Amino acid sequence: MNWSISFEPLISWPLLALALVPLAMLALVGLWFRQRGSVFRFIALLALAAALFNPVFLNEEREPLKSVVALVVDRSQSQDIGDRTKQTDEALAGLQQRLGRFKQFDVRVVEAGKSEAAEERTETRLFGALEGAFRDVPPSRIGGAIMITDGEVHDAPPGAPDFNAPLHALITGNDHEKDRRIRFENAPRFGLVGKPLDMTYRVISTEKETGPVDVRVSVNGEQVAVEHATVGQAMPLQVTIPGAGRNIVELAIDREPGELTDTNNRAIALIDGIRENLRVLLVSGEPHAGERTWRNLLKSDASVDLVHFTILRPPEKQDGTPINELSLIAFPTRELFVEKIKDFDLIIFDRYQHRDVLPILYYDYISEYVEKGGALLIAAGPEYAGESSIARTPLMAALPAMPTGEVVDKAFYPRLTELGQRHPVTRGLDGSATEPPHWSRWFRTIGVQNPEGEVVMKGADNRPLLLLDRKGEGRVGMLLSDQGWLWARGFEGGGPHVQLYRRIAHWLMKEPELEEERLTADGRGMVLEIRRQTMADDPGPSQIITPSGKTLTVKLEKSEPGVFLGSVETSEIGLYQVANGDLTALAHVGPVNAPEFADVISTENRLKAPAEATGGSVRRLASSTTLGSDVTLPSIVPVRSAGAASGSDWIGLRTTDDSVLKAVSRVPLFGGFLGLGLLLLAMGSMWYREGR
Repeated sequence: MNWSISFEPLISWPLLALALVPLAMLALVGLWFRQRGSVFRFIALLALAAALFNPVFLNEEREPLKSVVALVVDRSQSQDIGDRTKQTDEALAGLQQRLGRFKQFDVRVVEAGKSEAAEERTETRLFGALEGAFRDVPPSRIGGAIMITDGEVHDAPPGAPDFNAPLHALITGNDHEKDRRIRFENAPRFGLVGKPLDMTYRVISTEKETGPVDVRVSVNGEQVAVEHATVGQAMPLQVTIPGAGRNIVELAIDREPGELTDTNNRAIALIDGIRENLRVLLVSGEPHAGERTWRNLLKSDASVDLVHFTILRPPEKQDGTPINELSLIAFPTRELFVEKIKDFDLIIFDRYQHRDVLPILYYDYISEYVEKGGALLIAAGPEYAGESSIARTPLMAALPAMPTGEVVDKAFYPRLTELGQRHPVTRGLDGSATEPPHWSRWFRTIGVQNPEGEVVMKGADNRPLLLLDRKGEGRVGMLLSDQGWLWARGFEGGGPHVQLYRRIAHWLMKEPELEEERLTADGRGMVLEIRRQTMADDPGPSQIITPSGKTLTVKLEKSEPGVFLGSVETSEIGLYQVANGDLTALAHVGPVNAPEFADVISTENRLKAPAEATGGSVRRLASSTTLGSDVTLPSIVPVRSAGAASGSDWIGLRTTDDSVLKAVSRVPLFGGFLGLGLLLLAMGSMWYREGR
């Protein structure tokens, strides 16, 4: 019971003072002059004042509140190493049992380190979780916090945390752990394709080693070298970026005996490969309406260096015009098609016909250039069906279709074939989803026979319009109409000529994103996303190998013709290997070289400063003297706010004085007949004395 007294005057304080002050002065004057009956008058005045002040005894019934204790459990990936998970579970169960004996504690268990957010998985943020546990708790009710962790906490403050209560840390692992890791010191974000890229790395050991170690270097999953490094020293590394887009450079060292884990024995660098400017040779035949379409498109691409020649007059045509008035320079045929042909990434013949400008042997050089990995595009016009067609030269070995000699002058809408709806060059072309397609008509098709490769677009009477073919190590494309300029000029609304022409050119130059059969994977947060391009109806499921070596199977769902997607939520940070059929891909989930694995040795140092600043303590659950993974828990002692909060074998948690008011009982002193009787007794005594 909590007794207290309260005054509830019957009239306002100003009126009370106005009535009692004069009477009090008269009573005091009587006492001073020792007048007869002054004592009884003073007692009667006190009784009257007490009645008017109306004193009330209050009895408060209160329920004591519990102190809130946070039990923060580290569930990050570094806690999966060795016996740490077992130690954590045993410590958690033991602490819950011991804290359950104390009715004055409200225990809140918070598990941190397994959030879906990637940034919260890459770093151990226990103090952020602790702040969330105390967010709705007044400071006076915080009893303290106990953390079960390996000590690798990345948001630990340099001093005391934002609460006035003891913080205790129980460290998993052992004090005799050793580990060796590798990291990149300098890893550029970008690199030129086919060019050497300079990097540096370092191998670090907790044992302060200085000896040699072999480092395996892999690019996109393929081992390219074995470097000999010295532990503790920064080592140079030079790799060649094989392709455009995302490239993964991996360094790996062997696990040594007694090492804590090999999780950090690999280091990853993600490098975006950038192509140097692509060199394209465009040779146009006699001028025609669409001659500048290809030129304008290629010149607008900053990644393309264009060399363009137009044959204004064939050698057999002699009209007396000086050659220096027909061109700025003579057509350097030998230099282009013999000496420097290998320097070009793509050769385009735009309505070109054989007129002895090129010696017949040079066509054989071009065919050989394609076989050895070059790219050739034929933008055919009526010349391709004539007697001077380049199909009647040694270039025929590289061509995907031979002309029939027929030129079909008939209006038609270019349409995608069934293959074309899946092929990356024509898939999803703007306007192709409707019937008829939402683009203008063309009016000429060149007839061919026995087409090879893939027919991805068709023209009038379902004749082949766009052919894509592989010849040896190179590629050949053939557009069997010279009417593409109608789209460029906006005839009948135009069409996606830029999109189509650019895709054709980049497919011929082996752009990875335009490969028909392609498997890619990427990490989005903690989700592994898989994308499969294929010309098949169903590529089947994908197999995944996680960083820890586990195997998963992910079903791929069709998202559009030729594209299948799959995804899986992951709990591990690191490099994932994805396979589908004969294709493989690598993907890194989570930030590269995350702090969670930068240093996995359990430590007491990071939490010592904030714990000691609150009067708490940091101690290991198991040490080198402990057998196996058995843990030793300290005793728990409730302490007052001013007392010590830790000892050699115990930890203290503060109790609170806060309570909740449940009920109040009121007992008026001058209420009812008792108050009236006391007042009458005082007045009667005064009158009696005055009457004598």
